[in-house]
Amino acid sequence: MSNALAIAAVTAVLRDLLNNGVVDHDLTTSVGNVTVSSLPPDRIVVGESEETRLNLFLYHVSPNAAWRNADLPAYDSRGTRVSNPPLALDLHYLLTAYGATELHQEILLGYGMQMLHETPLLTRDAVRRALAPTSPVDASPLPTAFQALSAADLADQVEVVKVTPEGMSTEEVSKLWTAFQARYRPTACYRASVVLIDARRSTRVALPVRNKRLYVVPLQQPVVERVFAETGEMEPIVAGGRIVLRGQRLRGQGETRVRVGDDEITPAAADLSPTEVRVTLPVGLRAGVQGAQVIHLMQLGDPELPHRGTESNVVAFVLAPQIVGIDPGTPDADGDGLLSGEFAIEVDPAIEQGQRVALILNETGAPSDRAPFAYTFAAPALADPADVTEIAIPFTRVEAGTYLARLMVDGAASPLEIDSNPASGTFNQYIGPEVTL
Repeated sequence: MSNALAIAAVTAVLRDLLNNGVVDHDLTTSVGNVTVSSLPPDRIVVGESEETRLNLFLYHVSPNAAWRNADLPAYDSRGTRVSNPPLALDLHYLLTAYGATELHQEILLGYGMQMLHETPLLTRDAVRRALAPTSPVDASPLPTAFQALSAADLADQVEVVKVTPEGMSTEEVSKLWTAFQARYRPTACYRASVVLIDARRSTRVALPVRNKRLYVVPLQQPVVERVFAETGEMEPIVAGGRIVLRGQRLRGQGETRVRVGDDEITPAAADLSPTEVRVTLPVGLRAGVQGAQVIHLMQLGDPELPHRGTESNVVAFVLAPQIVGIDPGTPDADGDGLLSGEFAIEVDPAIEQGQRVALILNETGAPSDRAPFAYTFAAPALADPADVTEIAIPFTRVEAGTYLARLMVDGAASPLEIDSNPASGTFNQYIGPEVTL
């Protein structure tokens, strides 16, 4: 690869190529002394004192589309340098002819274009000769900047530099010369491609692979269609209960796990089939919306160890809170006979700081001449960041009576008890949890 001197080295080689062409074609007999330069157009004197000159000017540098993504990124996720991808550039030049006498400009431009046409490649030998002159030529009279270009290593880069003409409209040329703030002269455009600049910094290289292990397995993406409680599809899912994941291709060829929240559970063999997986919910889940996912592991390596293979989609389910106990305390009655106080509620699972909690009361045994009373009371925000299993919820102006109580945590309501005794007078009706005020 080349180094940062490569851009100047390409310009120097092209200028040397044009200068040799002027000498080889003996242009001094037709146009007089000719100067070959690489100056910006605004620094060249034009007008009555204009010299006969062939000027090569680098006006634009662009990234090379073919090489810019040919290598890996230079740094890994930890910021360690792992490679030295080359800086791949295309150089865009203007070849301009100047002349103090009529037709000199056209003659010079024609010869310059012919020389670049007949030398479409900057061969390695030509680059070495142009940048590293040897005896009997003494390099000391050369400019200091030119002497430094022998270290550019342009001849050693993996791809040789190609010189091709570029088409440019009169409008584009006009804009360029307007930007130069110089008087226009006959101009041809060329591209030199590609220049590869390498940083050559120390990189971190991995050790070679001693043993190659190739594993080929059929792709069996598990799909979870729905999640429900083991007690029934219409039953609520509660803490510590068992859930059923139903879908397709749920049992993997290796170990199968179920991820619920941040926990991964390995189901028993009897609870695992291609269409259903049954697991017990882990301890510590918060009430509200949770997600379940099936994971297939693969045995890889030497010795073989479980590695993550394919994963199913994540299906949401609602974990309902449960009222373990509820105590209204001793409420106070106001002048209208309405009661106010504070409920002490024991709940499972524990409530975390930031969760939205509300108590819902629905009257039971209301007379037929009126609608049952119903109330909703929001719990105050928890001040303690620790999880709590007991929470206090104040209530105000509640009619005395018996109420069914439900706790709403992050939109998930606690289940109600249903009378399953056919001999009772309340068979298949809600009977608890109840609180009497």
